[in-house]
Amino acid sequence: MKRLLISFAVAGLMVWPFLVSRGAVDLATLALIYVMLGLGLNVVVGLAGLLDLGYVGFYAVGAYSYALLSQYFGLDFWSCLLIGGVMAAFFGFILGFPVLRLRGDYLAIVTLGFGEIIRILLNNWTSITGGPNGISQIPKPTLFGLEFSRRAKEDGNVPFHEFFGIDYSSGYKVIFLYILALLLVLLTLYIINRLLRMPIGRAWEALREDDIACRSLGLNPTAIKLSAFTIGAAFAGFAGTFFAARQGFISPESFTFIESAIILAIVVLGGMGSQMGVILAAIIMTVLPEFAREFQEYRMLMFGLMMVLMMMWRPEGLMPMKRPHLTLKDHPSDKKDDASVNRQPIAESV
Repeated sequence: MKRLLISFAVAGLMVWPFLVSRGAVDLATLALIYVMLGLGLNVVVGLAGLLDLGYVGFYAVGAYSYALLSQYFGLDFWSCLLIGGVMAAFFGFILGFPVLRLRGDYLAIVTLGFGEIIRILLNNWTSITGGPNGISQIPKPTLFGLEFSRRAKEDGNVPFHEFFGIDYSSGYKVIFLYILALLLVLLTLYIINRLLRMPIGRAWEALREDDIACRSLGLNPTAIKLSAFTIGAAFAGFAGTFFAARQGFISPESFTFIESAIILAIVVLGGMGSQMGVILAAIIMTVLPEFAREFQEYRMLMFGLMMVLMMMWRPEGLMPMKRPHLTLKDHPSDKKDDASVNRQPIAESV
């Protein structure tokens, strides 16, 4: 029954962009990017219990990996999607080493510094990254060599509308990007769910609950932390690669600390460790600012007020993580024995 409902939900999400406006589809694509980022950070913060304030650094690594590889080496999106994830995972692995012995506030400060180092490096390395000017004209993804522009920009490629013999529409590109983002989110959910059923997923939760108890069980906290940072960073790399392809232009201003704060707020608002909660919170955090454009000056004030109210009203998040568990029922004979003991006089029990 559960698989049937999931199939109907996925089918509905696939059909939905053909029934709504282009602006709604574009906003949904942005929400899916934040869903992917939230799910990746949820591995580090929600499951492993490691506070990461520099997660946007991995996001930037994925985006600039695609932009630079396409600019200097002419690689396409599909090749760079995997490379961007691997590069971000490598940086996550490197970051994991200096923070192995850190916890709490100290860990947050180090990860915050990492995110700022990445942004400053991108801002000052003008000969490679373009500095504050960023990188423009980043190629869009293609569907088996079919471009979604009016005319093919690369030799050997054919426009999508010419291949199918239909009129050109810029909406085809928007719908294709939405479906691609949806497939990446579904792949992310599948991988994380598989990991949660494996020993590594149980190890993340054991580390989150009690570091000392985790060691006493014979688990290696070093390997557990490195795996959490590496896997979480890989998802940020995938999201960054897609973000660069969707925007066509990136600059260091797209990867400021406020982005890390928003992604962390999505995890906390949705519920630590809860995947459905992260999805719901990402949609809320993306859609609400669009409805409150007239209050743009007070957006951060409203954002802070919402977080304070959430901590007072529902500190565990909108949809807290629930684990299947078993409870042992008392045997009827045990209840009778307890009742007989309770009925005995005090003098006799003594």
